[in-house]
Amino acid sequence: MLQPNVTTTTTTLGDLSLSEHLFALPLVWDAPTDSRTIDVFARVITRAGGEELPYLVFLQGGPGCEAPRPSFAPRQPNWLDSALAHYRVVMLDQRGTGRSTPVSDDDLAMGEDVLVEHLTHLRADSIVRDCEAVREFLGVEQWTVLGQSFGGFTTLHYLSRYASSLREVLITGGLSAVGRHVDDVYSLCYEKTRFISEQYYRRFPEDRNRMRALVDHAREGRVELPNGEIVSETRLRSIGHRLGTNDGWQLIHELLDHDHRSNAFRHDLAALMPFTGRNPLYYVIHESSYSDGCVTNWSAERTLPDDFREDATLLTGEHVFREWLDTVPDFQPWKGVAEKIAQTEWPTLYDKDAIAASGVRGAASVYVNDLFVPLEFSLETAKLLPNVELFVTSAHEHNGLRASGGAVLAQLIELAHGRVVR
Repeated sequence: MLQPNVTTTTTTLGDLSLSEHLFALPLVWDAPTDSRTIDVFARVITRAGGEELPYLVFLQGGPGCEAPRPSFAPRQPNWLDSALAHYRVVMLDQRGTGRSTPVSDDDLAMGEDVLVEHLTHLRADSIVRDCEAVREFLGVEQWTVLGQSFGGFTTLHYLSRYASSLREVLITGGLSAVGRHVDDVYSLCYEKTRFISEQYYRRFPEDRNRMRALVDHAREGRVELPNGEIVSETRLRSIGHRLGTNDGWQLIHELLDHDHRSNAFRHDLAALMPFTGRNPLYYVIHESSYSDGCVTNWSAERTLPDDFREDATLLTGEHVFREWLDTVPDFQPWKGVAEKIAQTEWPTLYDKDAIAASGVRGAASVYVNDLFVPLEFSLETAKLLPNVELFVTSAHEHNGLRASGGAVLAQLIELAHGRVVR
C-alpha cells in the first residue's frame, strides 16, 4: 500500500475537518524501470458526525484545472453540503494541476520533446491510476465518483478499467462520446453553438451588429486586452463559450454594452476568455480529452463549418485554434509543444464491453443544450449504463452542478439511491 510522503495535521474549517495528503506517484504507471515521480495532492473533507460515511472522490472538469478549495462562509463549492450529507469528500488535484506537480511555463525548460512526452501522462488513464492509489491508501474497498465534465470522461475510463472499485457513479455533464472520432464531437458541438448563438441574437437582436463591429475592429488589430494581447477574430468569438453556462448570456450582453476602447471592456473581455495562461494545460491538451484513440490534429479548426467562416457573428464554444500560438502571448512559448501534441497518437480510453458489463449503479445529469458534451452522444453512451439513472434537463447549462447550488447533485443522489422514481 502506498504511503503519502507528506500528510498534514488535520485542521478544521468551521464545522469541517480537513486532512491533506501528498503522494509521490509514478509519472508513468506500469513502467518499473522508469523512476520518475510526480506529486499528487488529495484533500479529504469530513463534516462533524460524518466520520463513518463512505467516500466520494470529486473529479474536476478541464482538463488542466485543479479541484475547488473548500470555504466555510459562504460554503464553497456550493454543492459541498449536498455531498457531505452522504459522504466524506475527497478533492483530488488531477495530475498537472493545483498542488499535483502543476504544469507551468517553467516546464518549457525541459525541452519540447521531453515536455510533450510528460504531458502524454496527464490524461484520464493516468488520473484513474492515481485515484486507485489514493483509494488504497484510505483503506476503502469501493468509493463513489462524482465526475463533472472532463471528470465524467475520466469516470468512463474508470468504468472501463477498475469498475470493481466503484460503489456508484454520479456524472454531471460528462457522458462523453465513446468510440467516436474527435471530429464527430467538434462537428456536433458547432451545431450546438450555431443554435445557441442564434438564440442569443433573438434575445438581443441589437447585439449582432455590435458583435459584427467588434469583429471588424479585431480584424484591424484594434481590440486589446490589458496584458497587451491584440485579440484575433477567433479569440473574440470564443466568448461564446460562456453561453454554455447559466448566466453566460448576461455576461456577454454586458460586455457588448461597453465601448471597446474602454478599460471596462478590455478587462471584462479578458475575464470572459475561456483559455488563458493561468492553466496552459487546458489549452495545450484540450482536444486530447475527446480523443478515444486518434490524432486530433487541430480538430476544432479543421471542422469549422463554412457558415462560421462566412458569418463572424456566430460564436464558438470550447474550440481551440492553432493561430492562438501566434496571436496569444501566453501561448506563444508553447507553440512547438502544442504542435507536437496535436500530432500525438493517443491511446484508446474507453472499452464499450467493459463499461456495459460493469453493472455499476448511479445517476447522471444530461443537459439538453450542452455546448461541450452533446446530448445526442450522451444518450448514446448512457445506453451502455442501464443502472445509471438519467436526469435530463433544460433548466441548466453545462455548469448545472455549480449553478444549481447543490440541487442537481441532490437529485442525482436521490436517483442513485432509489429514493426518486423517474
